[in-house]
Amino acid sequence: MGQVALEGMEFYAYHGFYDEEQKIGNRYRIDLYIEADLEEASISDDLSKTVDYEKLYQIVQREMNQPARLLEHLGHRILEGAFQEYPHLEHVKVQVSKYNPPLGGVILRSKITLERSKA
Repeated sequence: MGQVALEGMEFYAYHGFYDEEQKIGNRYRIDLYIEADLEEASISDDLSKTVDYEKLYQIVQREMNQPARLLEHLGHRILEGAFQEYPHLEHVKVQVSKYNPPLGGVILRSKITLERSKA
């Protein structure tokens, strides 16, 4: 087993519960952690035997371009996209952070974490 991680992906996107958030937009950070059997890739040096970072990034980018009311829903879509692209994954963890959430005070970011293991 091994882990592939993409940490600190940042996007300007239009998610939020309030209509105003979906119009104005905000900065978001995504951290994605994938657990899979990486032994064959480590021996063969063959990209097709591992999880391609570029494809993972494209999954996240695609979901960031589709507005969601809740960070939980956005995270769920990213998890689903990873498992659809790579059904052999053992475990996926995603963290979705929203910078400066509109809560009436100074808050660096709000964050949700979702995890799912192979069914």
